[in-house]
Amino acid sequence: MTNENAKVSDEERTYERLYDEAIPSTVSVYATVETDDGTRPSGTGSGFVYDDGHVVTNQHVVAPPVRGPRGGPNGRRQRRQSDSGKSVVGRTVEIRFSEGEWRTGEVVGADAYTDLAAVRVEDVPAYAEPLPVADENPVPGQRVAALGNPMGLDGTITAGIVSGVNRTTPTEAGFTIPDAIQTDAAINPGNSGGPLVTTDGEVVGVNRAKQGENIGFAVSPAIVTRVVPELVASGEYRHSYLNVRTVNVSPTVAEANDLDEPAGVLVADVRLGPASGGLEGCDGTRTVGGHEIPVGGDVIVGVAGRSVRSHEELTRYLITQTEPGESVTVELIRDGQRLTERLTLGERPSPDAGSSLEPRSRPDDNSRSDLEGSKYSSKIGNSFFSGPESGFGGEDADDDSGRNIPIR
Repeated sequence: MTNENAKVSDEERTYERLYDEAIPSTVSVYATVETDDGTRPSGTGSGFVYDDGHVVTNQHVVAPPVRGPRGGPNGRRQRRQSDSGKSVVGRTVEIRFSEGEWRTGEVVGADAYTDLAAVRVEDVPAYAEPLPVADENPVPGQRVAALGNPMGLDGTITAGIVSGVNRTTPTEAGFTIPDAIQTDAAINPGNSGGPLVTTDGEVVGVNRAKQGENIGFAVSPAIVTRVVPELVASGEYRHSYLNVRTVNVSPTVAEANDLDEPAGVLVADVRLGPASGGLEGCDGTRTVGGHEIPVGGDVIVGVAGRSVRSHEELTRYLITQTEPGESVTVELIRDGQRLTERLTLGERPSPDAGSSLEPRSRPDDNSRSDLEGSKYSSKIGNSFFSGPESGFGGEDADDDSGRNIPIR
């Protein structure tokens, strides 16, 4: 046997062992909805045994379907996930284990902002042992496998690597999830909620979406270990936020704002809440390369002693390291000077409340501080907002109305 053949055989044995060890802990999740015609299936996905009495899956798998407004392709209504995790709690779903046993589970906690849900299941089969969740995020290049039930095909494994980390992935409800794990392991409809595991069987992501060919996303273990215990204990996860809208500082944005380097996040808009009175948003635009760029706002370059080079880093810190009511130190650049502000984080409203907070001020009809309908929103909606907001596969990637500016 050649060295190459021996290498292939070793890899095959690795995934065979992984399958035998992890697939018994992977489940199918079936959600239903009551209609005038009786009970109908509303969603099918995957999940995994988290502890002796709970299964973890995606919030959008167990949520009742909600039809969005017309505006999809050819004027069709867009299907989006339920806005609120609270509306999902208490729903019953059917769980099917790998050897065919069925159990009825109850959703005890759900969070739309991270697309995670916890389902209580009684009498879990003895062979379905909890899968350990990694303490740290994986590294690019690490071998992984996606487990689940794509297209209703129970007990499916697909192999790949971690293609990237700290990604931002959009949800159907119109906001984004930070710190996502990117993989080329195939993730297809029905895989949602299933585990992304290392060859040692550790969960390094909860599969939730695919984007194009060979690009899949999973909720990171850093977020899973932060959010799921709260879902199990209290049914919800309280998110902290600043209630500002931000733009990553690209070279073009840096040039327009006379910054020395393209780093940090420009505060485009400050709404009533934690940051009002402490941070300043943009007050105008400047044309660079034929584009109108927002200018005049604070540039956040650090928080709690950590450098911030992008809104992904800012949102990851907020979701994994802070809680509402906590005070944080924000380092920023204002009018060319480095300053420090201390802000008390607020609690992010539930998605079904919308933005709920009114803009801090409306200087005039042509320069609204929430940017929607402003004199420069249509110019920057896709060109200068990073992540999905820049056209990287978000549902509204071709919409430059300014509605996609992320609220942090």
